Amino acid sequence: MSVLLDEAAMGEAVASLAGEIRAVAEHGRVAIVGIRSRGDEVAERVSAILKEAGIEHDYGMLDISLYRDDLSHLAENPKLQSSEISFQVDGSHIVLVDDVLFTGRTIRAALDALTDYGRPARIQLAVLIDRGHREIPIQPDYSGVKLETARMDHVIVRLKKTDGEDAVELVTTP
Repeated sequence: MSVLLDEAAMGEAVASLAGEIRAVAEHGRVAIVGIRSRGDEVAERVSAILKEAGIEHDYGMLDISLYRDDLSHLAENPKLQSSEISFQVDGSHIVLVDDVLFTGRTIRAALDALTDYGRPARIQLAVLIDRGHREIPIQPDYSGVKLETARMDHVIVRLKKTDGEDAVELVTTP
């Protein structure tokens, strides 16, 4: 296992994401929506940076557990969390936030879940880590770091709130 990003580098990546989103948010209200779990923590940090900069925006969290196409491969009783969308989705400019973009299947599920709340005017995607290897045609609008990985590698994002530390690690599979 190797550390790809330490706490400082991860902070810079989140700040970079927030900066890119801020440039868009200054021209119209956006809603930051984090995908549970881990994307919601990244979204919370982006939201805090925008708030500190005086950028008004909406914030929410989305649970996609029941929208996944691999639900039958997960635990017999998957852990469900609540979605928290307290703003009007219809006509909104939404920035979906996740920790790692890999195959694109999580984002597909998030799009399905989000549109059950309404019809946004625009949806953009922000990810902390873009590691490639898409299985469906989804690309991020904003990414903190783009990594070259082997398909069988595992990228692990550790977040202080959940794991006690901020780090991104790579576990290679021989």
